[in-house]
Amino acid sequence: MKAAARVTVDLSAQRLTLWQGAAEVRVWPVSTGANGPGEISGSGCTPRGRHIIRAKIGAGAPVGTVFRARRVASDVRLFSPAAAAAFPRRDWILTRILWLSGCERGVNRLGCVDTMRRYIYIHGTPHGETLGRAASHGCIRMGNADIVELFDLVSAGTEVTLHE
Repeated sequence: MKAAARVTVDLSAQRLTLWQGAAEVRVWPVSTGANGPGEISGSGCTPRGRHIIRAKIGAGAPVGTVFRARRVASDVRLFSPAAAAAFPRRDWILTRILWLSGCERGVNRLGCVDTMRRYIYIHGTPHGETLGRAASHGCIRMGNADIVELFDLVSAGTEVTLHE
């Protein structure tokens, strides 16, 4: 029987690892919260602890698809330099979304620490230059090709552990 896939995100090293049992399958650079680790809603921090992938959003969408509120954006459907110039303050969520849900009551689940209600995702970004350093608003950003690859290798319910 094949061991279930699981994901770890090392907030200190800014790297996401896909595991199959004890075997490291793939490692990608990421960008987590510029404000560091933390669980409080509105903090801009990346939550720690045990999570699961609650939902996979964007299957089959073109690379660079822009999402707002977990749906394809109505104002800009595909990211471009012109879109970036038109919306310079937007936190771009591109290509695919893996929506996380906390598993630890009082740590990352329920109340003011609820990862799912904070809309913490693993998602694509146009800001490839920030991968490898903390620069996000709390989500885990990946390169667009990388999020497509990860998206296809995991399923809803996959364990995701975020640690320092």
